[in-house]
Amino acid sequence: MRTWVAGLEADRLDRSLVLAWPDMSRARVQSLLAAGSIRVDGEAAKPSDRPRPGATVTAELPDATPADPVPQDLPLEILHQDDDLLVIVKPAGMVVHPAPGHWDGTLVNALLHHATGLSGIGGVARPGIVHRLDAGTSGVMVVAKHDTVHRALTQQFTVHSVDRHYFAVVHRVPNVDRGTIRSQLSRDPDSRLRITSVEKGGRRAVTHWEVKARGDRVALLECRLETGRTHQVRVHLTEAGHPILGDRVYSRRDCVATANLRTRVEALGHPLLHAWLLAFDHPGTGQRVRFVAPPPADFIETCAAAGLAIPLVR
Repeated sequence: MRTWVAGLEADRLDRSLVLAWPDMSRARVQSLLAAGSIRVDGEAAKPSDRPRPGATVTAELPDATPADPVPQDLPLEILHQDDDLLVIVKPAGMVVHPAPGHWDGTLVNALLHHATGLSGIGGVARPGIVHRLDAGTSGVMVVAKHDTVHRALTQQFTVHSVDRHYFAVVHRVPNVDRGTIRSQLSRDPDSRLRITSVEKGGRRAVTHWEVKARGDRVALLECRLETGRTHQVRVHLTEAGHPILGDRVYSRRDCVATANLRTRVEALGHPLLHAWLLAFDHPGTGQRVRFVAPPPADFIETCAAAGLAIPLVR
């Protein structure tokens, strides 16, 4: 626990605390603020807050965490494995690599148990990780076993030559069969959890979508990513008026059409978003390879309850 009492002319809280606690960087202070670990007179604070003179600021410092992830015997579906790479199916709810609040139980912990010789380009916290899926998103991922393969795969993702297809269950049925969403994506200045489209700056993002099934005020879409930005599908569909069911960051509970479906979606605890197809040029052979995985059982059951038939995955 750390304590500081605001003076007569306190600046923004993040700047003030960097001066008050010189052993902490501003990034560290902002991280503690974002986590709710810093309070002013007992109330959660924001970086831009200007505490009144005499206000008591306290900080709860988290316990130290292990520097390196450890292998854990966690269930992991492996679609393919050779000397160069693995292709796996990440379950919904599993974080890809260790991060604050998720120091174990991650995909990296599982990979360290199931495979050896993972690439080191991502550092000790991200061995083998070439790309990511959001924690709540299930689906196919490729993992590099050594640095040469890692660099080759990263280049394919950079030039957008990797095929990535998702299934998403969304609120409201689109009035056309297909479309393309283009925007520049950037971090939402008002929320550390959200990404948003911006007029200037940001990173180019393109999502192609097609309706695969229609139900009562819900639809099943297939989305093909031309680019792969953080939260891309979730943001694009939300901004198009079709947020993904179960997305607690971008969707509202009252969007769900029926009480029965609402109950099912809330029980899931994750968005109905699944990366069902991944195709790329194998760095070792040069051949185009294609891997698919059907949505998990809870996704399929929820679709059935909503009257949505999922296309055969093959």
